[in-house]
Amino acid sequence: MFVPLTPLEFERRAVKLYGEQIGVVDGERRFTYREFGERVSRLANALGNLDVCPGDRVAYLAYNCHQLLEGYYGVVAAGAVLQPLNIRLTPEELTYILNHSEAKVLFLDTDFLPLYQRMQPSLQTVRDVVLLEGELPTGFVGHSYEGLLAAAQPVRPDLAIDENAMAELFYTSGSTGTPKGVMMTHRNLYLHAMYCQAAFQFTDRSVLLHVVPLFHVNGWGAPHYLTMTGGRHVMLRKFDPATICRLIQNEKVTFFGGVPTMFNALLAFPDLDQYDLSSLQRVVIGGAPSSPLLIEAIEKRLKCEAFTGYGLTETCPVLTAATGKITLGEESDAARYRRQATTGLPVAGVELRVVDADGHDVPANNETIGEIVARSNVVMAGYYRDPEATAAVIVDGWFHTGDMAVVDPEGYVTIVDRKKDIIISGGENISSIEVETVLSAHPSVYECAVVAVPDPQWGEVPKAFVALKPGQSATTEDLITHCRAHLAGFKTPKTIEFRDSLPKGGTGKILKKDLREPYWQGSEKRVH
Repeated sequence: MFVPLTPLEFERRAVKLYGEQIGVVDGERRFTYREFGERVSRLANALGNLDVCPGDRVAYLAYNCHQLLEGYYGVVAAGAVLQPLNIRLTPEELTYILNHSEAKVLFLDTDFLPLYQRMQPSLQTVRDVVLLEGELPTGFVGHSYEGLLAAAQPVRPDLAIDENAMAELFYTSGSTGTPKGVMMTHRNLYLHAMYCQAAFQFTDRSVLLHVVPLFHVNGWGAPHYLTMTGGRHVMLRKFDPATICRLIQNEKVTFFGGVPTMFNALLAFPDLDQYDLSSLQRVVIGGAPSSPLLIEAIEKRLKCEAFTGYGLTETCPVLTAATGKITLGEESDAARYRRQATTGLPVAGVELRVVDADGHDVPANNETIGEIVARSNVVMAGYYRDPEATAAVIVDGWFHTGDMAVVDPEGYVTIVDRKKDIIISGGENISSIEVETVLSAHPSVYECAVVAVPDPQWGEVPKAFVALKPGQSATTEDLITHCRAHLAGFKTPKTIEFRDSLPKGGTGKILKKDLREPYWQGSEKRVH
């Protein structure tokens, strides 16, 4: 008998098999999977009471919290479409997204009430606003989350599920124009969880700390594959090294993921060694390229396995993981750190190629650069209300990522840059990531970014932005000398600008666009 593939199955399984196990920890609140399942059912019915119909978009403007995790299942169980929003966007960007998606309901954290009040006059389709916590403020027109749940029935609505229907809608950051809505179907999300489980092998003893926001590409897959196995979700509302260490120690966290800047901040935390982090088994680095030095530092300080993973919003997201192969034999530590810092191997269920401009596979020599393309059941259904943009990236069944990479004889892919971040200087291609890796190896460098800036002779040249470690010092000449010792002359940054910190997005990923654009004002080149 045909059974539709839907992530709702994972929550039902967790309730049935692990009902009395603690499934969710959020501050002082702890829920068994049975309690979590009842709240999910009440949320689904509460949305029905608000006249939310199948296919309607339900948006969340919230930190990582148990209410958003409940939305991952309750919204979908109501037949609606879950739409988490990036809390770091401007009111104008959020207004555009909500109007474009025609969201009907907005769930809101109290901290974002002022933001909502600025957006409210321009919102065209949002009919109901639900405050996730606390008392309703005087004059606020909306609902209390707990009040809605208390008034709703705890029995799940019986809806037929079309596995090809949209279940979630995530908007890209808009770094190359207005944000685009990525449509993810029930089938996409179900199979993505299965592929991730094959790669990461969670169990009911796994405890995952949600460090990356659940609105972000590196955060939203975990609510499915961890729930499927009965593991425990530990919610982190805001990134803070001390809080992370305390939660790892107290909740016996076994796994978490993050972007490189998060791990740099954690490793630089002066009280790190005062916590018992021995429960940690594995961490995964995503969102931006890592380096062998970061892998080594994590494994030595946190005493757990560390490797990179890769994916995009458009692929649900995971495509690869830099895990080992028996054919590699006994690796030296240095070789293992290098391999674990690559983009990795495609996970089961993903076909991945690196192709040249004519669509031919590049040689597996770890030198020839091409674009990563992928074909899989996890590739999005398309961009919402944007068939032209969809057709531009999905060609002959292959999704074109825009990430430029090399592949080695063992099949390990390594991203060398985004298409838009490749620096073309005097006809030579320069990988900004390669330069950043060298710069980050300097003992005084905390974080760095390299971008192209205009040059009258070479067209464009690399410029570095650097933040130094607290208490450390280095001059421009120090860093340029360091780079010249490891890079060809044309790859060495021509200028270095020191800053206290670099601009970052909602997950701590460095925003190269913000660094680059002031130098290209008035030019179509490099302005995205």
